[in-house]
Amino acid sequence: MEINEYQKLALKTNNSQLDKDMMLLNSALGLAGESGEVVDIIKKYYFHSHSLDKQQLIKELGDVCWYIAQCCFAIDTDMETVMEENIRKLAKRYPNGFNSMDSINRKD
Repeated sequence: MEINEYQKLALKTNNSQLDKDMMLLNSALGLAGESGEVVDIIKKYYFHSHSLDKQQLIKELGDVCWYIAQCCFAIDTDMETVMEENIRKLAKRYPNGFNSMDSINRKD
């Protein structure tokens, strides 16, 4: 599936009663909550001796994607644009791939 196709399909399940300003707020809060759920699964795996529930992790990561799609829509952009911008930023920051010195001495 193409990323913008995902965004289009995800938007079919948004709360149509929210204007874009409230959608932005809901998206930010939702991202925090869903990211916390991802963190909790991984925390329990490493520190509570739980087995790593990959299927639940996939579901939670999907929820993170859903909120990203909503956030992008709220600011009138698409997920592909956000991802392309991120790759440009990373290529500038780490032109030869990640290394600790570039990380320590980064300008941005």
